[in-house]
Parts: sequence; C-alpha cells; structure tokens
Amino acid sequence: MSDSLLTARDQEELLSIAYAHAVSARAGYATAVYDKDRDGIDMRIQAGGDMRPAIEIQLKATINLRGPEDGVYRFSLPVRNYDLLRLPTQTPRILVVLDLPREEEQWMTINEDSLVIRHRAYWTNLAGFDETSNVSNITVPIPVQNVFDVQALCDLMEQSRSGRIQ
Repeated sequence: MSDSLLTARDQEELLSIAYAHAVSARAGYATAVYDKDRDGIDMRIQAGGDMRPAIEIQLKATINLRGPEDGVYRFSLPVRNYDLLRLPTQTPRILVVLDLPREEEQWMTINEDSLVIRHRAYWTNLAGFDETSNVSNITVPIPVQNVFDVQALCDLMEQSRSGRIQ
C-alpha cells in the first residue's frame, strides 16, 4: 500500500497485540496494553475468581521463527527483553511470539465468513533462565506444544493463581 503510515514491523507488532486481545477476550479476561515498554512488558491479562490472577506478556511477531527442531522453535530475542523476562516478579511473565507467514499479504485475510490472522502464537516462560554474556540478542527455546490459545491462557491463569508458571 503506497499510502501506508506503518512499517511492516509496526504491522507485525499490532497483529501480535490483536491476537493476544482476541485470545484473552474469548477466555473472558480483561487486558491492558502499556503505553510505553519500559519494563519489558506489552500487555497485562487479568482474570476474576480467587486471587484475581494476572500474567504479563512481552509480545513479539516474526516471519523468521526457526524450527521446530527437537520439539522447540528458536527465537532471537533482544538481551534487554531476555533479562527482564527471566527476573523473579510477583506477577508471572511470559514471552508470546506470533509466527507470521513470510508473505505480508497472507498475514491477515477477511472474507464474509471469517477474519483470519496467520499462523499462530507460541509462549515460553524465561523466569529463572541463566544470565547471558551476549550483548545484543540471545536465542531462546519455545516448546512446540506451547501454543498460545484460549485453553493455554486459561491453564496459565490457573498456574498464576499460585504465583508461578511452569
């Protein structure tokens, strides 16, 4: 689109936010998007019930998700984000990565029956990971089975009630 104001990276970011909003909405959870990413967190998801659990997420999107090999995808994450996600926090934090097709025109389609964002997102918990000597990026593993969908979010929220995500 010749009159577009957003770069492809901007669009990737906004699609990852839309994906997380959709999953959260379907689970019946409230969301809050932070205006500024000063602490490595883009969105907070809040549930009701006992303990009023919440999780905080760092959202990423990529056309370059590597793998899967040995049951994990590999994602290059800025060291700053890695360090902030591995720290102990009162509210559990996870990384959510939206895997997008290489061709931009396939990222999202709309027809009379559906709105589709392709492909899907995966999550990982980096809490307790080791410090790195890397300066700019570090490759992190994301288990193939960790699809970020409604059931996974509900399971994560149940784990958050205890203050820990496995």
